[in-house]
Amino acid sequence: MNIMLFHSTYGLRPAVREAADRLRAAGHEVWTPDLFEGRTFDGVEAGMKFNEGIGKEELLKRAVLAAAPYSERGLVYAGFSLGASVAQTLALGDEKARGLLLLHGTSDIAPNAQVDGLPVQLHVAEPDPFEPDDWLSAWYLQMGRTGADVEVYRYAGAGHLYTDPGLPDYDAEAAEATWRVALGFLETLG
Repeated sequence: MNIMLFHSTYGLRPAVREAADRLRAAGHEVWTPDLFEGRTFDGVEAGMKFNEGIGKEELLKRAVLAAAPYSERGLVYAGFSLGASVAQTLALGDEKARGLLLLHGTSDIAPNAQVDGLPVQLHVAEPDPFEPDDWLSAWYLQMGRTGADVEVYRYAGAGHLYTDPGLPDYDAEAAEATWRVALGFLETLG
């Protein structure tokens, strides 16, 4: 699979590169665009402030420009937290998208979004302050209405960005379970 993997609000940290290496080791081609142009952050507040300074439209423009050279190949869009919301937006707008892998995040769904059975897999902590239960329930129903084929995996007791070993949220057991399921999901898309 050809995978476009977007980073979180922390920026393009080592954990994103390690995730890309794990995907490559499983036989996938992976791109990790740096939407923050080299900036990384140690705290979520600093990353969110920087992201707000860029603005949603500019961030999506950067993501579209990064994906455009490869979209004809049929991309699987993937991302961590903020990057998951970017991946979701791009996947729902790309008729050639092969799949959507969301790690730790979702996004608003355009009312007119339509896909034809797009495979979607979401991995999220339970509970997650950034992805509350009522939001996830509504998101799941809306994604179904778009025509997406959605699977949701919840990880009790894990922190928000539990797959990043460099953050306090890290949960080794939940992270390994996530990667095992996610790699299986990607295999089904081939």
